[in-house]
Amino acid sequence: KRFVKQNERYWREFVERIQTYLPPLAIKYFEIYHDCAEAYPIFRMDRIHKSFGQDENRQEVLHGITCGIEEGSICVMLGPSGSGKSTLLNIIGGIETVDSGSITIDGNEITGRKESVLSKYRREYLGYVFQSYNLIPNLTAKENIEVGAYLSKDPLPVEELLDVLGLLEHKDKIPSQLSGGQQQRVLLARALCATGKMLLLDEPATGLDPLAAREFYELIDKLNKEKGITVIMVSHDVKAPIEYATHVLHLDGGQKFFGTVEEYRKLDWSFLYTGGRKYA
Repeated sequence: KRFVKQNERYWREFVERIQTYLPPLAIKYFEIYHDCAEAYPIFRMDRIHKSFGQDENRQEVLHGITCGIEEGSICVMLGPSGSGKSTLLNIIGGIETVDSGSITIDGNEITGRKESVLSKYRREYLGYVFQSYNLIPNLTAKENIEVGAYLSKDPLPVEELLDVLGLLEHKDKIPSQLSGGQQQRVLLARALCATGKMLLLDEPATGLDPLAAREFYELIDKLNKEKGITVIMVSHDVKAPIEYATHVLHLDGGQKFFGTVEEYRKLDWSFLYTGGRKYA
């Protein structure tokens, strides 16, 4: 699968050439290509370990995390406080380093790479929405979004994002004139403007009222379905995001579970995290 993904153009050329001479074999190779390319995760972590502190104060927060996240999926990370969710998100974002393990994006290793390589990775692949708003206070909503456009070599149209996210009438307001939900939408627009590939959301609904939080998750779901953006999200608000997620990564003293939402809901203990009731 890795070979196919990393050598896609050459694989296609090979199949097209042999098709003239060996049609049945060519068809079989096309099937193999399709299966491999579709199933290969855009993002993969393999045996990730991370600890903080030294000697007797050393504490390991991530214990051999392994999972693959396919393109176009929504993965929500669940678990109690201190289980390493935000740390793992920062590792995915190239902000934190790992003690050991491997991380690949589109088949390319990013673990242990130079800052220049990580900066390129963040620019080309990632949009990040943090817990705090992190908007530039003296810039308007539109200007804050244009910061993301400036950092991207192929930004999404700012006016289109303002329209899709319901911000057109607020584009000339500074952050202090916006509600919490509107500020989160500006952050989301800025992240989307920087990349159309993968969104990292760290407690994106923190500080929002239940209605605004649900509207935010519905917006994420819409962008995922319409634009195929891969979403990795940390949340303590389980009930709302799990309705829209395709996969769950549950951390609790290590990797407790990774799989589809349907598989997660069938676990004996998952009802504690999905609204207090068991699923068949």
